[in-house]
Amino acid sequence: MSSQIPPPGPTALEAAKAAIERIIMDPTYHDLFAIVKAARNGAVYGAKVRFPHALVIVFLFGSGTFRQKASHVYHATRTHAQNLARFAVTYKLVCYLLKHWGATPGKEGRYDTLLAGLVGGYAVFGGREKRSGKINSVSMQIVVYVFARVVLALARLAVKPAAAAEGLSEGFAGGLPFISRPDISEKISHYAWPVFAAASWGAVMHLFRYHPEELQSSLRNSMTYIYQQSDNWDGLRTLIWHNK
Repeated sequence: MSSQIPPPGPTALEAAKAAIERIIMDPTYHDLFAIVKAARNGAVYGAKVRFPHALVIVFLFGSGTFRQKASHVYHATRTHAQNLARFAVTYKLVCYLLKHWGATPGKEGRYDTLLAGLVGGYAVFGGREKRSGKINSVSMQIVVYVFARVVLALARLAVKPAAAAEGLSEGFAGGLPFISRPDISEKISHYAWPVFAAASWGAVMHLFRYHPEELQSSLRNSMTYIYQQSDNWDGLRTLIWHNK
């Protein structure tokens, strides 16, 4: 009667992997590993967003050799990915510190996210380039993108009726007096967007005409291509098929 061969035990690699899995799934370390994953997600998202944008803008509208354009795309993608990863780490780390050693240890404070965002914004996006002393263009684009959406969100909150605010975060009881009344809020919500769109485009066209140097470079380049270079052609070829 032959004896059964015992199944092979886990290899050293499998045992190490299982031990790591137990650690990262332990709720005790959840907040710390959340910082690690925030860095990963920030870098990945930044690269995914910036690479196709930079590729199109640089190769279609930029000047220089292929190598120079490829280098610009690489540096823009790396900067965007690094900035989002650094901000994510800073934000999560400050939230972690405030949660465990803040005014109410073990509990998130009401303004922890605001303070963490302020620290991260200043540390990551508030600096200037060491060589030129200028604000990095990628950082500027990210901050302006965020600012525009903050303004829109605050405008919506300002006209949100108190009744619609039920169930929202603690301390929010509706929008500003008078304009948050349901009848007034409905009218503002209906007419605000066309006024906002008109004012935005009117302002940017006026700035482009008289103060183009103050506009962000990528916006200025695209507007130059559409509105200035469309005034010049030397025949059918450069009127329809090619710009120059």
